[in-house]
Amino acid sequence: MSGKVSLHYFNGRGKMESIRWLLTVAEVEFDEFHLTTRDQYQKLLDDGSLMFQQVPLVEIDGMKLVQTKAILHYIAEKYNLYGKDIKERVMINMYSEGLMDLMEMMMILPFVSDTKPKLDNILTKANERYLPVFEKALSGSVYLVGGKLSLADVLLLECTLMLEEKFPAILAEFPNTKAFQGRMSRIPAISRFLQPGSKRKPQPDEHYKKTVMEVFNLTTLNL
Repeated sequence: MSGKVSLHYFNGRGKMESIRWLLTVAEVEFDEFHLTTRDQYQKLLDDGSLMFQQVPLVEIDGMKLVQTKAILHYIAEKYNLYGKDIKERVMINMYSEGLMDLMEMMMILPFVSDTKPKLDNILTKANERYLPVFEKALSGSVYLVGGKLSLADVLLLECTLMLEEKFPAILAEFPNTKAFQGRMSRIPAISRFLQPGSKRKPQPDEHYKKTVMEVFNLTTLNL
């Protein structure tokens, strides 16, 4: 097995995108193997690579890791992006899981026929449930936890950029969060990741949706 980190997923965002972000911030090089056919997915199943028959799959340090949160926690701890003690880690986890909940609402949009109700719900929850939490946490603080860059900060940047793609003015009422986004975007590794031609994936399109459906042998998703 190569010493380089290998990612197995679709050529799109989905649940792998947060992993790409975190590896980028940790300045870890990675290779990507994109699922484009049912046979490729079946081979991973037959090889026993997918513990729960699901991707993302990340090969790192001689292991085949599945389950997004487990992968993120491993990378964050390995590269010192996971706080200094158990109390900081639980705060990082709480912020991170809230952000992942919000991002998962956006991940399903390509598979929904009528997106307006979903978008309305995302906007309401972002404004009333999620963004106020981060706005308060960033009052007088550079980072969310312990005055140091962590997994939670990386996910917050990813999430706010996703939100602005759908709602360009959403951060107007959250100046601390907007300022945080600006600071994070100036970190050299992140600045490079935000440039065209990087391994950051664009917003999902019909081709992405079609590929996911074909690989998983689905005709519809009940969302």
